[in-house]
Amino acid sequence: MKNLIREIRMEMGLTQDELSESLEVSRQTIISLEKGRYNPSLILAFKISKLFDRPIEDIFEPDETDGK
Repeated sequence: MKNLIREIRMEMGLTQDELSESLEVSRQTIISLEKGRYNPSLILAFKISKLFDRPIEDIFEPDETDGK
């Protein structure tokens, strides 16, 4: 799944450590999310959406192969 987590995080001036602390996940989770190697749980996606103050669909974009 493609996402804009890195771009939005940088716009907000947050480090990976700060974002991980705010979301109560490991820094490795943030790295994996940003690289598109890990799809977040629904709960984590909502936490990210709330923290970034953006709708989920503005942050995450499913790949064309997702769900097939």
